[in-house]
Amino acid sequence: MRKAKLRGANLTGAYLMKAVAFAADFEGANLSDALMDRAVLNNANFKDAIMTRVVLTSSDLGDAVIEGADFSDALIDVKQQQALCKYANGVNSVTGVSTRKSLNCGGSASMLRTSTPSGYMTDDTKAKPEAAFEASRFSAYSTYGQ
Repeated sequence: MRKAKLRGANLTGAYLMKAVAFAADFEGANLSDALMDRAVLNNANFKDAIMTRVVLTSSDLGDAVIEGADFSDALIDVKQQQALCKYANGVNSVTGVSTRKSLNCGGSASMLRTSTPSGYMTDDTKAKPEAAFEASRFSAYSTYGQ
């Protein structure tokens, strides 16, 4: 798939596991629900691509163009996500979602990664939060036949 021209292609649910798609052109393509783990995607063009729920674990997107790409609910390694956030920009023309927002870039990637759990989770002397509702209101918690 090196330098493949897949501009505007509908690749929804495509199985591209271990694909070598160096410098491939996916501009405007719909890759929703695609399985692309362990793929080599260096220098690929994902400008304005829809990549919702795509699996990109252990994939290499070095120097990929991601302007306007929508990665909402995508599964991406933390290091890859942080690398993409360094230059993520644009808004997808179809979904209207910001590339930075879809990658969960936030204001500071380091702030997200170094956050600590609430005090009550690590300190036995801290008060536990009170439930804001009764669990019995939800059918998943009710016991039938009593």
